[in-house]
Amino acid sequence: MQVIDGPLSPKVAEPLHADEIHVWRLPRPPGRRREPLLALLAAYLGIAPAEVRLVTGEHGRPALDPCLGDALDFNWSHSGEQALVALARGIAPGIDLEQRRTRANALEIAQRFFTAEEAAWLGTLDEAARRAAFLELWTAREAVLKALGRGLAFGLDRLAFRRDASGLVLQRLDGEDPDAWQLHRLEVGGDAFAALAWRGTPRRIRRYTLAGAA
Repeated sequence: MQVIDGPLSPKVAEPLHADEIHVWRLPRPPGRRREPLLALLAAYLGIAPAEVRLVTGEHGRPALDPCLGDALDFNWSHSGEQALVALARGIAPGIDLEQRRTRANALEIAQRFFTAEEAAWLGTLDEAARRAAFLELWTAREAVLKALGRGLAFGLDRLAFRRDASGLVLQRLDGEDPDAWQLHRLEVGGDAFAALAWRGTPRRIRRYTLAGAA
């Protein structure tokens, strides 16, 4: 992972190639809203942050205004004072970040909104392992749904995951071929969980951290 110490600029990272996804970890202090995101997008577009224009999709997913004339696509997620941004060309990435926190009702939520198999598996774990597994399942769901361009209203039980030696794998997604999807858990430290998903062939994931977010 490359750590960038200093303000964002168009030369802050390597060029974004067609076979790559860049994932940035940024500080997001209270009250800054989309400012860190706009600064990062501006760096990739080679324009001022004030010139970045976003539009909102049918289900609320933000995207760059096509009038900017760049095929760059992105997705971002924030939790606490940290944010993750995924950037790519030719695909729609989905990313989710969740801070680790105690969820006394994690199993109840899973029983209501996850698949029966996932809820049953969570029920076999002790409390600490259950909290971690719940957040892993939650961030995977959010990442896939955001890449799909849908929100939680799509239905959390309309997609399912299985676990293999590499981690969680998308097993079912209504209306989609799950084998056409990529899903990766991102290591962001012991205090948080994160996942990245996209529809398409495998790509190289390059990760950067802006100093202050490490």
